[in-house]
Amino acid sequence: MLSEESPSAGWTSYVPLAGLELSPGVGQNYYLLGLQIAGIGTLLTGINFLVTILKMRVPSMKLMQMPMFTWSSLITMVIIIFAFPVLTVALALMTFDRLFGSHFFTMMDGGMPMLWANLFWIWGHPEVYIVILPAFGMFSEIISTFARKTLFGYKAMVYSMVVIAGLSFLVWVHHFFTMGAGGAVNSFFSITTMLIAVPTGVKIFNWLFTLYKGRIRFTTAMLWSLAFIPNFVIGGVTGVMLAMAAADYQYHNTYFLVAHFHYVLISGTVYACFAGLYFWYPKMFNHRLNERLGKWSFWIFVAGFNLCFFPMYFLGLAGMPRRIYTYGIGDGWMSLNVLATFGGVLMGIGFLILVYNIYYSFRYSPRETTGDPWDARTLEWSTPAPVPHYNFAHLPEAKGHDAFWIMKEEKKQGKAPAKKPYKPIHMPSYSGVPIIMSVFFFIAGFGMVFSWHWMSILGLIGVLATMVIRSFDYDKGFYVSVEEIEETEKKTTL
Repeated sequence: MLSEESPSAGWTSYVPLAGLELSPGVGQNYYLLGLQIAGIGTLLTGINFLVTILKMRVPSMKLMQMPMFTWSSLITMVIIIFAFPVLTVALALMTFDRLFGSHFFTMMDGGMPMLWANLFWIWGHPEVYIVILPAFGMFSEIISTFARKTLFGYKAMVYSMVVIAGLSFLVWVHHFFTMGAGGAVNSFFSITTMLIAVPTGVKIFNWLFTLYKGRIRFTTAMLWSLAFIPNFVIGGVTGVMLAMAAADYQYHNTYFLVAHFHYVLISGTVYACFAGLYFWYPKMFNHRLNERLGKWSFWIFVAGFNLCFFPMYFLGLAGMPRRIYTYGIGDGWMSLNVLATFGGVLMGIGFLILVYNIYYSFRYSPRETTGDPWDARTLEWSTPAPVPHYNFAHLPEAKGHDAFWIMKEEKKQGKAPAKKPYKPIHMPSYSGVPIIMSVFFFIAGFGMVFSWHWMSILGLIGVLATMVIRSFDYDKGFYVSVEEIEETEKKTTL
């Protein structure tokens, strides 16, 4: 906003377009520094979540008893830890090219423009699974809850996600089959790309078998999860079509690829965000979102989504290229583009209904009193409403991956464990150091964007200083007293 410039080389920022010669302004510097700082935060988050899941889950919970959402998050963190350092290095190298005159990606002095494309997509395709694997975990929890059945093929689901994580690092060249890597290279990556459909297909059948003979409750969260399956399959099947290197020469620069991309990411990630929001909303905010408004939002959005993106497959097959902002009436693309525009409007209306639903539900929805509004299966639903800041007054015992469901069944059979006395609960102390560190990161990044090196140096000194302070912070937290636990528990209803 200050420079009236923005990144001008597209979201992939291929060289030489992203180089200093063709993008001389500061917009591209902003792209590099903004992503660099955000990427460092993502990498640290991945390490944090990985260690938290491995070291701080309920002591009685074995790895093969974790909820599927936790498993998907764990595997996602592993991908983050291996993928994001590649992006960090690539961004740093291009930053050096632009700010300090090096030639890692330039067309002169031994630089390799294709090196950027390879580094970007070595990170970029695992990134696709970074956003989709947690969605798979969310759908697994929701489908199991509202089908009122244990998730079918639990171990197969876990192993398939592990395979997906491994294969995600072996498919990146399919993003530039058309760039002349050669027949042998394209064939190898074509095969690995098609292979990744196998573990993904395993998950589809796991969800379908979970639904089979289930007593399904068609809540809004469940509707989003059910709509995900056929829409995602459409995106997956067309992805296999794009995986064929020879055919990709026809599809790659057309709207066929745009349709595939959105059928995978919107029906996968966006649907999961909506489903997860409706599902966990009462746990987060102590009241449900209105189901009637939720279903209106669902049907309008899903209809709009398919109306918007399904015609793009045919536009691509008819030859409409990507990255154009206009076309002639004689090209024959007008009617399908009008349909797509109308579908986009419907998606916007569906989202606005969701926004209104949040306001309406805040005003009029009854407050939750049980902590378990969906008769759910995993341990987060065993906490009361509202959730105490220490979560569990007693650490629950995990006897399976549907630990809370097992607890409820045992209680019905009169096998509930005897009530134990409360013990002080350890909690971490609050700290302002990370916020201060983020301010220094902003100062350093802002200075580097405009090549104000004095400002960037001051910011980096501040970042290093706050890191040192944080590293030598020996505050071991505090304990919630038994008296406070007893008082809190009296105010809640299990």
